[in-house]
Amino acid sequence: MPAVSRKIKEVDNVTADDVLDHVREAKEPLVFRGLVADWPLVRSSRVSSREAGNYLRNAYDGSPVTAFTGKEKSGGRIFYTEGLADTNFRQIKTDLGWVLDRIRESESDPDSPVVYMGSTALAYCLPGIKTANSLRLDGLDATVRIWIGNRSRVAAHYDVPENIACVCAGTRRFTLFPPDQLANLYVGPIDFTPAGQSISLVDLEAPDYDRYPGFAEALEHASSSELEPGDAIYIPSMWWHNVEGRENLNILINHWWRTCPNYMGAPQDALLHAILAIRDLPDEQRAAWRGIFDHYVFDADEASVEHIPAERRGVLGPLDEDAARKLRAVLRNNLNR
Repeated sequence: MPAVSRKIKEVDNVTADDVLDHVREAKEPLVFRGLVADWPLVRSSRVSSREAGNYLRNAYDGSPVTAFTGKEKSGGRIFYTEGLADTNFRQIKTDLGWVLDRIRESESDPDSPVVYMGSTALAYCLPGIKTANSLRLDGLDATVRIWIGNRSRVAAHYDVPENIACVCAGTRRFTLFPPDQLANLYVGPIDFTPAGQSISLVDLEAPDYDRYPGFAEALEHASSSELEPGDAIYIPSMWWHNVEGRENLNILINHWWRTCPNYMGAPQDALLHAILAIRDLPDEQRAAWRGIFDHYVFDADEASVEHIPAERRGVLGPLDEDAARKLRAVLRNNLNR
């Protein structure tokens, strides 16, 4: 793996009660050492991976879960097959006990196919442990999710929500890239992805600079850190992050939240519609629409609409739940034509 000289900024002596104060002030990723060291799951993992697995088994309510299992030995890389023809894993419905059993069976074989249960709501399958193994993020409507697997490598991708991820078992290496490095990450399809989010096609372990020359520039802006059980990381919205689970058993619990009202739409939907309606227009029309988007969206302020009576501003006025509902109705009607 190429060296990433910049380390993610660390903040000392942070507690669960004041972590949000640091996050709200942050303009960059942060690492909080030992933030969740007292969680029961973390304490169990420090005894042994078997103890951590037993802690989860005892709390599991039997709900079916989705797991990824590797089709072949891939060094833990969750990715595509050659030519992006397919993914290199299969997705199955199973139960948590099966996932933990397969991980335990692979403990003596570091080259075993990946077994990975990702992004499962803690309240869905392990509701009894949520209170003792999650942060109290007062005032935020955060979703708390658990990720369990053996050795794995997830390529750089972004998430729209803000994220505080807490390592509960194993070690994880996070390598982060700021949003402005999009072009240098050589991102794959947005409508055929391994797990819902577009990913970088560059293998961070062995970058092919002939094929992806701009990735050398991305690495100049990257930062990295290795987290132990009890450590946590804040990943801001839209930051690209490559995540590696480096032990035989790796467990992470993360907290996602958006900093906007729930009635707002998903930005990814707007991107897809822009591809449908704008990308392939003639150059002069695209340039005109770029100006319209700047005027009404990216550079919008009171000066954009002050010449229109407030009662006639419609969708150009303040967005609230009622206005969002009406706007969705218009969009549905337009898209169904």
